[in-house]
Amino acid sequence: MIGRPGENEAAASYSLYIDRITSDNIVAVLESQLPETINFLQPIPEEQSLYRYAPDKWSMRQLLNHVNDGERVFLFRAVWFARGFPDELPGYDQEVAAATANADDYSWASHIEDFRAVRESTLTFFRNLPEDGWSRSGIASGNRVTVRALAYILAGHVSHHTAVLQEKYLTKVA
Repeated sequence: MIGRPGENEAAASYSLYIDRITSDNIVAVLESQLPETINFLQPIPEEQSLYRYAPDKWSMRQLLNHVNDGERVFLFRAVWFARGFPDELPGYDQEVAAATANADDYSWASHIEDFRAVRESTLTFFRNLPEDGWSRSGIASGNRVTVRALAYILAGHVSHHTAVLQEKYLTKVA
């Protein structure tokens, strides 16, 4: 049906995310990530969510805010291209977004709830996407990308940052 994206469906840099997802059923992956990710995040205490593993690195709150912002950006691109808009979309600078989000001023619980809300929106979109919408494409950040690749990027982005939290943040905290 939908299948995995080919190498020519996104910039090579996105293989970091796309390659993390091995399933051909991306909607099922997106669905399963919702409870899995929330169950992973919820036990982290509020105070611990302010932890940075190095002075120049984001706190856990900033990282989750980045994940949520990234989901919105990738979903917007998917909507834009799936609906046939021909206009190129600009790039997204995660550092600019992080610098103005004030993520540490909001509770860990609110960031988790934000993840839930944005992922539910993502799921609603992809569950109702007509089959021909998956192969539509457009240009974002100067690179052609298909809607199918964007769905895989979304899932892989969450997978990547969940692994970063586990490996760089949670193993370092006593």
